[in-house]
Amino acid sequence: MAQNGLASRLYNGEAGLNIVGRRKLWFGVAGALILVAILSFALRGFSLGIEFAGGNSFQVPASVGTLDDAEREVNSALAAENTGVKVATTQKVGGPGGDSYELRTPQLTVEQANAVKAQIAEDLNINVNEISGNQVSEAWGSQVTERAVLGLIIFIALVMVYLILRFEWRMAVAAVSSLFMNLILTAGIYSLVGFEVTPSTIIGFLTILGFALYDVVVVFDKVQENTRGITANNNMTYGEAANLAVNQSLMRSLNTSVVALLPVGGLLFIGAGLLGAGTLKDLGLVLFVGMAVAFLTSILVATPLLALLKNYDPRIQAHNKRVQTRRGALGRGEATGKVTPTPVDGDAVDVIDPDSAALAGAAPKVGSRPAGKRPTGARGGRPGGGGNRPGGAKRR
Repeated sequence: MAQNGLASRLYNGEAGLNIVGRRKLWFGVAGALILVAILSFALRGFSLGIEFAGGNSFQVPASVGTLDDAEREVNSALAAENTGVKVATTQKVGGPGGDSYELRTPQLTVEQANAVKAQIAEDLNINVNEISGNQVSEAWGSQVTERAVLGLIIFIALVMVYLILRFEWRMAVAAVSSLFMNLILTAGIYSLVGFEVTPSTIIGFLTILGFALYDVVVVFDKVQENTRGITANNNMTYGEAANLAVNQSLMRSLNTSVVALLPVGGLLFIGAGLLGAGTLKDLGLVLFVGMAVAFLTSILVATPLLALLKNYDPRIQAHNKRVQTRRGALGRGEATGKVTPTPVDGDAVDVIDPDSAALAGAAPKVGSRPAGKRPTGARGGRPGGGGNRPGGAKRR
């Protein structure tokens, strides 16, 4: 009985999940999430790192105590110099001289930064030379953003060309729409939760595009296989064939996503969480969130959107109508839908009952022929060949 469970049926592609048929539900959920993300962009914005917003960073030796102790002393120094700002982010970093704490603040003047640095050294009872300070201009972050946007445009253009050549333009539109939704939802999560956006985050955003594209291509390849020559028979609509492809490739996509998320999860939770490698947090976080969202969008958005676009194709519309007409005729008992195997050149092929096909307006399957009676006098499986001639005439 366990062999008939959901897991077994998923692995065999026999789960029968109606994903494409419920596309209105998925589109509604996707639209609501996109609306929430856009509202978050407008109302909350993003928590920008000092590379984008500009600011100062101070590094103090880890020997001064815990990270909380260092943050408390730096905030005290900032208050003593009447800067009006507090520590924005903190992290533990490693270096040739040993571990240290990096504490970042909003923009300070050169005089304020030097005064704060001297005050920190006095409060922590260490030499001022043991504290390093850096100032980052927001212009550098703007350059990174411009180059990232340029890279995104080039990537999308190349993806469109590849998908049109490999599949067709409708699949290209559905895939790129899925990629954009993946970016919007991932960015929305960053905005809602308040994760800090750094250059590593931008690199991660560009990285998850490749993973999301792979997920979509895996599903679309199966869709193309199932729908090749679909208009030559009247057994299944395009949407049903696409839904079957999703079920058949679902476990493959799930396994690929899980295998990809495991090392990224290790990078995020072990490297950044347990070992305190703060520089890995930004990259690991965006990869983990983006890959998880990419799996969902490739299954619940890309293929249903493709089926919707294909339904506007006149050939697919006519085919879907033939399928529905045939099913209606079968339901009313006006056609038997009987299919009998007939050998052709030693191979068995399906032959569609001509009465059922006529009632349903169906196009016969490629390679099939009517199941009518053989012409009188036919012999050896060749119509009109080798039979007795009328009146007992003999062949000359």
